[in-house]
Amino acid sequence: MKEMKEALALYPKKTIDINTLQELSSPFFDSYEAFANEVIALENLGILTMVKSKGRSPRKPSVALHYRINSAKLKKGHHHSIQQYRVQFHSAINLDYYYQQDPKQWQKDLPYLQKIDQYIKMKGFPKEAIPAPERSYEIAGDEKWITEKKGKELLERVRVFDKMQVMPVSDPLQFAINPGQIQTPTQRHLIVENKTTYQGLLPAIKQTAFATLIYGKGKAIIQSIEQFDRQYPVAASHQFFYFGDIDREGIAIWHNLAKKVEMRLALPFYRKCLEKQPAQGKEYQRQRISSFRFLKV
Repeated sequence: MKEMKEALALYPKKTIDINTLQELSSPFFDSYEAFANEVIALENLGILTMVKSKGRSPRKPSVALHYRINSAKLKKGHHHSIQQYRVQFHSAINLDYYYQQDPKQWQKDLPYLQKIDQYIKMKGFPKEAIPAPERSYEIAGDEKWITEKKGKELLERVRVFDKMQVMPVSDPLQFAINPGQIQTPTQRHLIVENKTTYQGLLPAIKQTAFATLIYGKGKAIIQSIEQFDRQYPVAASHQFFYFGDIDREGIAIWHNLAKKVEMRLALPFYRKCLEKQPAQGKEYQRQRISSFRFLKV
């Protein structure tokens, strides 16, 4: 019955005809009689409700020709399944996320959750960081799982990503260093979105209070900022300032970057820009809600 419930949880519609139901559950039964008895059991539980206008099959045991799927009853079974695995899995794997989600997400993630559980129980949490593809292969047998197949998101959902010691595989940061500032206890770092701005400010970096001038390379900075501590292992209190294009994409980059590290706007640069005559923006860019937060800064 467990397999059939899981198959119904993944079914996208609220009603199902008997032929589709039989096809959906064909891997679990080797005879019509076994299938029909299971369907009748689900009827008795209230998970499947007969659509009376469609009638029942003359074949014995008799099943309805069309059913409504009671998702509330199915969800109760879904919660029970989560609770069972909560007891089985390593205590560090947090399954709270799945109680409020579509059962499809649970069924999709479960094979990987089992692999994560097996990895932790066999090896424990790693003591040293290794590149994402290596850790990905250790856990899931697939080098691309963490970076390209939503593995990072899954590990974060169950709150073990930070414990897995995964080195980011984002592009390295590109930056220039101001030698006069690298020994100060509080260091400021200016991130600029595009290459023209970077090249324009580069000759003046030694005359500023910034320890580094970082080339953001558009959206690439959102991931590359993860490399900062490894590329610039200087013990100090680090403050980041951002200066990008005053358009929807530029604001969106700042918004997403600020989710990773505390990010201040380089306001004097923006104020200078706003003194100039505005240029026509890129009309293909979409408006994002982050722009409203940007305007309040």
